[in-house]
Amino acid sequence: MELLKIVIVSIGSIAILFLLTKLMGDREMSELSMFDYINSITIGSIAAEMATSLEGDFLKPLTAMIVYGLVSFLISYATCKSIKLRRFFEGHTILLYQNGRLYEKNLLRAKIDVNEFLSMCRSSGYFDLQEIHTAILETNGKLSIIPYAEHRPVTPSDLNLNPQQNLVLANVIIDGKILKNNLKSTGNDEKWLEKQLSAHGVTNMKEVILATYDISNNKLNIYAKLHEKTTGDLFG
Repeated sequence: MELLKIVIVSIGSIAILFLLTKLMGDREMSELSMFDYINSITIGSIAAEMATSLEGDFLKPLTAMIVYGLVSFLISYATCKSIKLRRFFEGHTILLYQNGRLYEKNLLRAKIDVNEFLSMCRSSGYFDLQEIHTAILETNGKLSIIPYAEHRPVTPSDLNLNPQQNLVLANVIIDGKILKNNLKSTGNDEKWLEKQLSAHGVTNMKEVILATYDISNNKLNIYAKLHEKTTGDLFG
């Protein structure tokens, strides 16, 4: 009986945790502020306590979860409306490096040592500080880099080129199933899709793991399922 109760309460806590997560917003872990991160861990801990509560008093952890979720939502809403509150809860950006000067006090303030800073630069594709003009630590912990003009990637405008603007590709088939609304938004129908598949030698739609429609070129990109396994490790 206790095991059945744990199963039922666990499912309930998962459902509530999901709803609170959606309420708080869809963001990756790397994009969370320290407050949001700690709050998320706390809500998860309360959910675990609620799931394993055998005494029958699961309303207390449930109430605590809801309170934490609502407070987090209200703070997120308030920070969207007030720049002062946003700076208070999320912090400020920190200048770590600029024009050949490494700011030691700002590194200490950010709790980042020189090796970690160099590692973050390498992760961004810069192995030499002489290529970097400015490096700023964002409030989400990521490093934003402005390279010197001679070291930045070449853009089409640098070469006086006017490339065609790429548009978002529409997924029309996923796992062998037609996404009818997406297909309709492309201005095509299922008969057109069947002709396109046939032209590419596809006789069974279930063998298509993904098909996307490129509106820029009026082209269907088809990716068939591969049933054989690859051998070896390319990066080993």
